[in-house]
Amino acid sequence: MPQLKPKELRKQDAEKLRQTLFDLRSELSKLAGGAQRGVVKKDVGNIGRIKKDIARVITVMQEKGVVE
Repeated sequence: MPQLKPKELRKQDAEKLRQTLFDLRSELSKLAGGAQRGVVKKDVGNIGRIKKDIARVITVMQEKGVVE
């Protein structure tokens, strides 16, 4: 998944933002779990990017007044 841009996120409706947040959180838990077990070494660098994307989505949701 490419890096999410705030401009693109602001165009999305509330339900799409919730779905994006759910997808990002599930991807993060999968990568973090694999990293702890030592299984996924090549994708460990994506964990920081995903955390930042989650923060972007939550920020846009707060701007729109969407409750998490």
